[in-house]
Amino acid sequence: MMIALFETYPQLAERLPYVALGDLPTPVQRLERLEAAIRERYGEVLGGGAIYVKRDDWSGPLYGGNKVRKLEFLLGRALRDRRKTVLTFGAAGSNHALATAIYAGQVGLRSISMLVPQPNAPSVRKNLLMSRRVGAELHFSASYGASARDALYQTIRHRLRDGMWPYPIPPGGSSPVGMFGFVNAAFELRQQIARGELPEPDSIYGASGTMGTVVGLHLGAQASGLRSQIVAVRVTAATFTSMKKARRYFSSTLRLLRKVDPAFPRADFDEQRFVLRHDCYGQDYGVPTPEALDAIRIVNETEGIHIEGTYTGKAFAALLADAAAGRLRDKTALFWNTYNSHDFSAEIADVDYRELPKPFHRYFESPDEVPSA
Repeated sequence: MMIALFETYPQLAERLPYVALGDLPTPVQRLERLEAAIRERYGEVLGGGAIYVKRDDWSGPLYGGNKVRKLEFLLGRALRDRRKTVLTFGAAGSNHALATAIYAGQVGLRSISMLVPQPNAPSVRKNLLMSRRVGAELHFSASYGASARDALYQTIRHRLRDGMWPYPIPPGGSSPVGMFGFVNAAFELRQQIARGELPEPDSIYGASGTMGTVVGLHLGAQASGLRSQIVAVRVTAATFTSMKKARRYFSSTLRLLRKVDPAFPRADFDEQRFVLRHDCYGQDYGVPTPEALDAIRIVNETEGIHIEGTYTGKAFAALLADAAAGRLRDKTALFWNTYNSHDFSAEIADVDYRELPKPFHRYFESPDEVPSA
């Protein structure tokens, strides 16, 4: 089935490299039990409002979350360029690095992950073991600056070995090419609204890490005619998430789309419809706030949906705070669940952490550094 963006602009389908990886469209679901819990806790703060979730946690058959949409275009570009390897970046427990390794392997590419420290947690260990299971080449660097230098070395090494440069994928898959995936996601949402699966949201809440997801949604919403406001909840250091960066990503992605197909509509970055929230970040990247832990608990208890403390818990905490303050009264809010819901515990049960490069062993030999969700 053709994705929504290509249905609307067939010239993009003819000219943009793309490889189908995901189970798209992902479903939308009304969270009626959560709404009831909010009313029980805070009173009639929602009025006639409703809360929905976009289940991107089911976005792929092997591994879900928001990275699948980006990788459909990024890996499509790598395959078009006849690369043998992709190289990407992240923290030690990076969901993006793991998703890249899984789906690169699916389409016949090797994957290199350049990883930096993050606070220890069970999710870090699980992702490292699964990366080992799927054959990712893992390298540890002490900082992002060191990671850039180490990546240069690995790039040259693989060029000499393979006769070809690795295809670079930026942190989070956030580049104009990767962001095409979330421009498409907004067109997909518009089709679901037209089919009556949900009303047009007044607000769409999403975690903002490297910003590709939320900016892609903002561009896609404007281009597709949606009036929804994007609430981008910062979950990384402010150097990675800013309005200046959002405007730059928006412009560069729009420019490339219009270069490929001049029929794609012009759009201006609308700051009234893109709200960047800084109040849910907390102590550090990877450290859940008390509000995020509460959000994780209530969503799981009411709806059986699993979110986590680094990204989605903080984003959902913003939605709950707005609900409690009455800001969602008589409105439709949509939470974009960017977390992977596939349990791969059985697949890593027999993976020995000592098979990982030595610098990663500390995550298995040291206590957790963050509260458990």
